[in-house]
Amino acid sequence: MNDKKKLNGAAKASYGLGAVGKDMVYMLSASYILYYFQDILGVSAAAMGVILMAARVFDAFNDPIMGAVVAKTKTRFGKFRPWLLIGTITNAIVLYLMFSAPPELSGSGLVVYAAVTYILWGVTYTMMDIPYWSMIPAFTEGGKEREGLTTLARSCAGVGSALITIVTVMAVSALGHMFGGQGISDREVERIGFSYFTIVVAVLFVLFTVICCLNVKEKSTVDMDSPSIKEMFRALIQNDQAMAVVVAIVIVNCSIYITSNLVIYFFKYDFGGTGWRGAYTLFSTFGGGIQILAMMILYPFLRKFFTSIKIYYISMGMAIVGYISLLALASTSMTNVYLLFLPGFFIFAANGMLAVITTVFLANTVDYGELKNNRRDESVIFSMQTFVVKLASGISAFIAALSLQVLALSNDTAEAAAAIDYSVGVSAVQKMGLRMTMTIVPIIGLVFAIFWFKNKYILTDEKISEISGQIAERNKVA
Repeated sequence: MNDKKKLNGAAKASYGLGAVGKDMVYMLSASYILYYFQDILGVSAAAMGVILMAARVFDAFNDPIMGAVVAKTKTRFGKFRPWLLIGTITNAIVLYLMFSAPPELSGSGLVVYAAVTYILWGVTYTMMDIPYWSMIPAFTEGGKEREGLTTLARSCAGVGSALITIVTVMAVSALGHMFGGQGISDREVERIGFSYFTIVVAVLFVLFTVICCLNVKEKSTVDMDSPSIKEMFRALIQNDQAMAVVVAIVIVNCSIYITSNLVIYFFKYDFGGTGWRGAYTLFSTFGGGIQILAMMILYPFLRKFFTSIKIYYISMGMAIVGYISLLALASTSMTNVYLLFLPGFFIFAANGMLAVITTVFLANTVDYGELKNNRRDESVIFSMQTFVVKLASGISAFIAALSLQVLALSNDTAEAAAAIDYSVGVSAVQKMGLRMTMTIVPIIGLVFAIFWFKNKYILTDEKISEISGQIAERNKVA
């Protein structure tokens, strides 16, 4: 029996709002956790790199287990919404604790605090992220309907990410001065500011998820199996297209996240100037806007003329061009932030489109897996999405932390000149090392991802349509 119906406008908007809050939280952690503990609180970059990678190794075991739990859940409120709400509330609490380290902590105590809170944050984020994305195949029939909902959710996620990227640095500074009083150090201002800013983000996160849970009713027509962990791993391994997309997502996201982890250091210690926060915010505002427009306008426009696979290659090419031009501009003596808008356009637009495309590809592998393995594994597949995105975040943060450690780049580098210009005292070698890590390493990753995807992914639009027809025919017979 097929009881799937098109989602109404309110349900779509509420689902999108849930993505806004979810990715606000994710971007705050992904982009600023290294900066918070390493640059503000003084934890060594090497220690933070180990913590971030260790947390991702832990997720390798936690995420598939959470996918199994979701698959087995049966309540009168549905399969997904209970975990979505529980995960959101607990993650909001842990998020606040993570960015509110007790000021009396130092040394090994601070390292332990960072490790515990970050691992707990990953666990609780998984609790809500897996059920959120698992809804997509359950709500849609596939094809254009699925792409439409995926594009909406990814676009709204992009809005959440962009909001954090745009407002964090200036908001943290403003809140730190507001609640920190006069005569405190710049580090103390940022420490206090992050704590209060996180409260605002956490409250909005819970509010948006509640609205999502109230207005989005579960309509899955698929009576999902409850396989064992062993069976779920076997099913995933047997789905070669899911594995192809998973590897591509890891490589692409890792490449992009390296830059997002280091861009604040670039503006603070390389681009420099007393107004580095304003320049960083201006660049982030432009980039965030481009990313959203790419998701909402550029991708749907290009989709009229090209397949998703072709747009994937277009996006990868744009990102590579952006990184090359960023390195070229950063290597000059330019001080005009508007010049950085050119590489920023290519990188952020590509990032926006890739976020939509990879999710569409992953959703398509669910149908492929059903045809091949005779079982729909939404929770398994999308638990892998959660894991691989966090894995990419961990790898990129480790690479970024390692580069900061090697370059000896931190708040202490120019602390004596902090009141004037943080870039004072930073050598040309340190600056060039930072620029190359931000650009050359991502280019290498993206080139590899292009060749990997070209050789592994076979789910063209025609193939997906063929698979959908075969599944429909088989279901009729059953």
